This record gives sequence, structure tokens and C-alpha cells, in this order.
Amino acid sequence: MRTPPKGGLAAAAMLLALTGCGLLGPGGSSGPGTEGKVTITLAGPNQWNASGSSFGPAWESLVDSFEKREPGIEVKTQVLPLDGFMQTITTQLAAGTAPELVFNQPPHKAHEVHALDAELQKPNPYVPGNQRWIDVFRKEYFGPAVSKALSKESGKLEYIPFNLVAIGLFYNKDAFAKAGIDQPPATWEDFRSACAKLKDAGFDPVALDKGGLAAGWTWEAVSTQLIDKYHDEWNVFDATGKPGKAPTVTEKSMSKVIKEGRLTTKTPEVAESLKLYKEFFDCGTPNWTGVADGGATVGYRDFVSGKAAMSWGTDFAFEALKKDAKFALATMPFPTITKASSPLSSDAPARYGASIGGTSYMIPSTVKDEKYAAAIKFLQYMSSPAVKPWLDATGGLPAIEGVEPSAETAGLMEGEWGKPFRVTALPGGPEGTSFRDVFDGYLLGERSLEEELADLAKWWDRGIEAGIKKNAWGDEDWAK
Repeated sequence: MRTPPKGGLAAAAMLLALTGCGLLGPGGSSGPGTEGKVTITLAGPNQWNASGSSFGPAWESLVDSFEKREPGIEVKTQVLPLDGFMQTITTQLAAGTAPELVFNQPPHKAHEVHALDAELQKPNPYVPGNQRWIDVFRKEYFGPAVSKALSKESGKLEYIPFNLVAIGLFYNKDAFAKAGIDQPPATWEDFRSACAKLKDAGFDPVALDKGGLAAGWTWEAVSTQLIDKYHDEWNVFDATGKPGKAPTVTEKSMSKVIKEGRLTTKTPEVAESLKLYKEFFDCGTPNWTGVADGGATVGYRDFVSGKAAMSWGTDFAFEALKKDAKFALATMPFPTITKASSPLSSDAPARYGASIGGTSYMIPSTVKDEKYAAAIKFLQYMSSPAVKPWLDATGGLPAIEGVEPSAETAGLMEGEWGKPFRVTALPGGPEGTSFRDVFDGYLLGERSLEEELADLAKWWDRGIEAGIKKNAWGDEDWAK
């Protein structure tokens, strides 16, 4: 069943933002350094700029500060190309030739990297007073109780997050001021008012493009609010798929209520979600289906040029936006749909939540002795307050306690928006189906609401059966 998975879409957006070139040198890791130093290499994609040799000045400054703190260690950065880093790291891990620190997303086997659970029980020497390294992290995002932080194969913690990834709306503060908007819209009524004012002031309220990010994120943000009221009723499987409860109603629980006919496209909140979904797109860039994909910022060109006043994006878009936009920018949560906007609202706040799908690194199991110790130290340093200047420069969101996000990206974690939604979004089509395939005709006014609901029912039927088969749920009574 094709729902907009938080981790998936956020990771997809982040990967679209990655740029860079360069190849890992033969043999992967560096040999002994000069003057008795231990040299380690960190290899991964560039998430912040177009350089093929550096993650940027703020990163270099952070590495320099570590090397001054640890004069016996030298850290080299190897920028890997977007179109090859996954295969490069996967191949080198399997061959035992990977460098000391590698980006965590490429497919790999558990035995190819060090599990860090035991290390995380020791103090982090770069955090004053710390007794257990694991305690420095924001526990809702990373730790042994967070299922998505664990290796699916071993159930262990095998990487350290340097930051978090989150989505939300970037906005042009100058455009808001010209339109007479004093505060970013907090509710749907505020959003409606802001769109009217921005149009009157000559702006497209929302930047859109032909990519799928806005379609997925908006559907998710709208529908999860309206169906939040069903959290307790639909929540019948835990995060592992066993009978129980989960913080967010799982895909399996959603599949069950759809299969049993308790959730259909005739459920009132489905049509209401579609109406508000289209209203958002009607506030967007005219002829958006012909606008080039903006990467990690939807409608990038229209937004940075000042033509459009708001844009969906991730925190990884910040550095490029800061460079290209000629106006003051900030971030805000998606507006909350209140009962003043929809009679079907339960006044549940808009939620999305940050996740650990940002910048994370792990240590290959072939790394031993002094190189392993040096790699651990660098990971500890990257989970200390020393990362604050780097996060501020890149718009990064902190994965650790006691460090606040930068002012420009703080809105991506603001209030309830920074918490995970409680019910998985209403589905689109089967896995692999584009949200644009499902919704474009309706969003463009080529299909009526009634026609869209009828088509959506067919998409759901196909998606549910595909999901049952893929996840091997077919033997369970509800799935027959």
C-alpha cells in the first residue's frame, strides 16, 4: 500500500539534494599519518554544496576543531558522487576495503559494521558530566527503544546520527511583510487569508513543481490531521506487526481496517482531505506540472527568485537557499486544520516529526585498534555541543539534547509539528505508484471529486492486496 512513508520521503528528498563528485581512493582507508598521527577517512555524499572535495567551510572548521582537541588524530573527508556512493560503500563493506567511517544508508550486512551498543554505554568525553554516551541523544529519535534506529538484521545500533532530517514550509519573510502578514499562518484559516494577501501583493503563495514531494507531503500533512481521531480505534498492531499498540498507527493496522471495510473512500474524512489537498495546490504555482523538479526544495527556482512566497523543503536545502535567495527566509510548520476550517476536524494539530534519516556514519568491522578508537572519538565529538556552529551554518537539526536548531530552520521542529503524527496517512496506490498518478487529474481539475473517490477506491484495493502479499500477511484471518 503506497502511503507517504516519513522516512522514505524525507530520505528521498535528502538524496535529491545531495551533490558532489570524487572517488574513494584504492584500498579505502588511509595508512598511518605523518608525525605519528592516526589518520582516518570519512567517506560519504555531499549533502550541502556542489563541491567534489569538501562538505563546506563549516565542516572543515569542525574537523579542524576536533584535530586541535585530538592532535594525534587526522580526519580526511572523501566526497563520494551521488550516483555511485551507495554501490561504492556496499561493495567496499562486502570486500573489507571500506574506510574508517562510512555513510550509513547503503545496503549492507550486520557483520560488516561494528555494533555500537556497548560503546554507547560508556561516557562521551566531549560532553561534561556525561555518564553514558547514549544519554546525549534525543531519545525520541535515537536509542535502543527506537525501532527504526536499529539494524533490521541484528537489532543493534550501528551508526551515530550527526543531525536529524525534517520537512516543513520555508517562507520569504520579505514577501510576507509586503503582503501585510505579520506571523506565519498557524491554522488553515490563517493559510487561506495569507494566500489571498500574497496573491493581492503579486506573489504565487506556494511554489510547486512537477516532482512528487509536494504531492506526498501535502497529502500526508492534511490527511493525518483529519484521521487522528481514529488513533485508538485503528491501532491494533505494534511496530513489529504483532497484536498491540504502536505510537503511530502502522501500515498493517491501516491495511486491516481497509480490508475489513471500516475505512473506505466513503469515510467522510477522505473526501474532506481531498478538498483541502486541492485547496493547497490551488494556492500554488500556475501550470506547476511544467515546472522542473526543485530537488529538496519544491519549486526551487520560483522560490529563490522571489516569485513564490512559500515552499516545501527539508533542512538540507538551507545552505543552498541561503546562498541563492536574496531575501530573509525562515521555516514554519504546516498549518493546523481546526474546526473553524472543517467540521470534520478534531482540532488535532499538524504533526510530522523529525527523523534520523539525515547525516549518519558507521564504522566497518574491518577497522581495528587505534583506528577504531580514533573513529569512535570522532563519532563522540560529532554528538557533542561542538557541532553547534556546523549545524547553524548548514541549517542542521540537532540529534542531541542541549543544542538548539538554527533560527532559520527551527520551524521544522516547532511545537506539535516536531512530533510524529499518530496515524499513518491515508494511502495512495500500490508501492511504486506515484502520488501524481493517483491525484494529478483531480488536482488539475480534470476529474471531479466523485470520480477521484471512485478511482481512489480501486487504487486502495490494489494497494492492499499488494501489501498483504509483500508482507506475507495472507495467512492472518483479517487478510483472507
